[in-house]
Amino acid sequence: MYSDKVMDHFANPRNVGVLADADGVGQVGNPVCGDMMTFYIKVENDRLADVKFQTFGCGAAIAVSSMVSEMAKGKTLAEAMAITNDLVAEELGGLPKNKMHCSNLGADALHEAIKNYEDKRAGRAPAEKPAGDLHEHEGEACECPYCETALEEENKAFCRACHVEFEECPGCGGITKKGDAACIHCGAPLKKAS
Repeated sequence: MYSDKVMDHFANPRNVGVLADADGVGQVGNPVCGDMMTFYIKVENDRLADVKFQTFGCGAAIAVSSMVSEMAKGKTLAEAMAITNDLVAEELGGLPKNKMHCSNLGADALHEAIKNYEDKRAGRAPAEKPAGDLHEHEGEACECPYCETALEEENKAFCRACHVEFEECPGCGGITKKGDAACIHCGAPLKKAS
């Protein structure tokens, strides 16, 4: 199902982490589907001197994030903006059809980080994204972030397979497991059910 390269990047992801002094930050995804990616970039002389990421999602999402970070590091901003989902999938030796959206998310998160950097540099306020911004699946079903089972179209707040109920985080607007102490994406404390 997955290539050796995908499995290697999943088991041994490169460039995981946060850049506290990042020049640009980009986040994309939908936690209900199990894919949230945040990229952090450090820019020197119009090149990506450092790239880090945090990903919550399936093995393909982690592998994609790792590959995108490797493909982008050392590139000029223009070269990094030219990284596409097809290039990422090709570098990984292919992805199953139902995981191709992960490659698009990885490239999109990197592009958002570069746009964030360029906005800051130009003195523009970064565009606010609506909370829980959804990505498109092109006909594919959303998946539970805990067991990768397709969620029912009419009920994306509960996974019938692993019985996880989701709630919206007041901090980031992402969806996290109901009853947890903190959001799995941003770490914001969650209200405990009484």
